[in-house]
Amino acid sequence: MQNLWNQKFNYKNISRVTDKNGARFYNCEGNKVPSVTTILDKTKSQKDKDSLNAWREKVGHTEALKISKASMLRGDKMHKHIEDTLHGKQALDLDEGIDLEKKMSEVIVDNALSKNLNEIWGCETPLFYPESHAGTTDLCGVYNNKESIIDFKSSTRTKKKEWIADYFLQTTAYALAHNFQYNTNITQGVILICTPQLEFQEFIINENEFLWYQNKFKQRVEQYK
Repeated sequence: MQNLWNQKFNYKNISRVTDKNGARFYNCEGNKVPSVTTILDKTKSQKDKDSLNAWREKVGHTEALKISKASMLRGDKMHKHIEDTLHGKQALDLDEGIDLEKKMSEVIVDNALSKNLNEIWGCETPLFYPESHAGTTDLCGVYNNKESIIDFKSSTRTKKKEWIADYFLQTTAYALAHNFQYNTNITQGVILICTPQLEFQEFIINENEFLWYQNKFKQRVEQYK
């Protein structure tokens, strides 16, 4: 996919720190702001908090921690495989041919990126919005001929759209920062999901729906403050 790269923006590095409570903050030119994920985590609805706590009680806190760590590791490895593919890197470890996370990354590449990705601007791109938020987006560029923020997700099971509102809020938050920093007009968010059973899902929000979620994220920022 190296032929899709258009490095039209000079992306800036942003320093990141994590406090003793696990909250992440970014610092750019002396302006410290929370990460997008920290804002969304700290402003979850009571319903979402109760649901998460009920799951932890059901499986046990030790098992819940084990499942969460395994899920995070699987997601990190899948992301790395996708990133390597976008940069045109070839894996040298022959054992990776049977690696589950590599297969999951190939599902996302084959079903979405190789078909619908028109242009790559940045991968693992740091983005910053003054006095509001910052974070690192998986991919930004042009998808289905529209300027987009694209996020990759591993999931233990397939999702319904109403379950992934925070995923959409993430994409709109990164779009706000990208549009502010680089004078773009991103109004599309793309969520690409794969499960360990290699089930693929694509969710897209754009135009008015995208702007609706963007306004919702701004409300979450004010709630966080």
